[in-house]
Amino acid sequence: MTARPVLVVGAGGFAREAAEAVRALQAHDGSVELLGFVDDDPAQWGRQLVGASVVGPLEDVAHYSDVGVVVAIGRPDAYASRREVVARLGLDAQQYATVVHPAASVGSSCRLGHGTVVLAHVSMTADVTVGEHVVVMPQVVLTHDVHIGDYATLASGVRLGGGVQVGTGAYVASGVLVREGRRIGPWSLVGMGSVVTTDVPGERVWFGSPARDVRRAPLPWAAADAAPDEGPDVAAVPAAALAPRPEPDPVPRPVLDPESRVSPLHEKATP
Repeated sequence: MTARPVLVVGAGGFAREAAEAVRALQAHDGSVELLGFVDDDPAQWGRQLVGASVVGPLEDVAHYSDVGVVVAIGRPDAYASRREVVARLGLDAQQYATVVHPAASVGSSCRLGHGTVVLAHVSMTADVTVGEHVVVMPQVVLTHDVHIGDYATLASGVRLGGGVQVGTGAYVASGVLVREGRRIGPWSLVGMGSVVTTDVPGERVWFGSPARDVRRAPLPWAAADAAPDEGPDVAAVPAAALAPRPEPDPVPRPVLDPESRVSPLHEKATP
């Protein structure tokens, strides 16, 4: 088997993580090898990152033939940038490498799109569909029938129940839990540690437990505009599934004794 050279776009933290996944895959089966990085910041050119060089700006990708490209950028405050860079490069889908760390568990019925990166200790159980240029950080769990749209980001420790749909470009931050069957709208952002019990509309920031609407997401287009070149989104959701769901009845909480500050549920019975 001839190893496919991989060129990583970006020089930040995620780029180095993606490069380490390439190296792990190289050691595991020899299918790929890390060629280097490209980045538009001249201060990065010639710098060594995880044992490989930043060879030049993004335009230099055109100088390399027969390489796999991974776009490894997208901070929470600029998470739409990955789509912009992919559009700028203008490469065919087959020119992008799909990188799955050998320590990830991906079921045989799961499907991954071009340019997607799956880091260590991710678990995808059955019939999970992941689009193109998706980032799946360590310790993410995607259960049966989850569907992730193109350009989405799932940060470390995200847990998605069965049948959850994540729209194009959405950013789901570290530690988020999403109830089964819920939908995260395109280009929305769900804040760290949130518990999502109902559908999240597109282009909004939601946060909390349970998660609630906070404000518009930090996107580079006006609220009235549609995201340009949004591309294929997650599969259509039945209208009934998008209807507002009634909130569950609140669970009664014990009242604390103001003197003892001990919950009545924990008081010992008097013999």
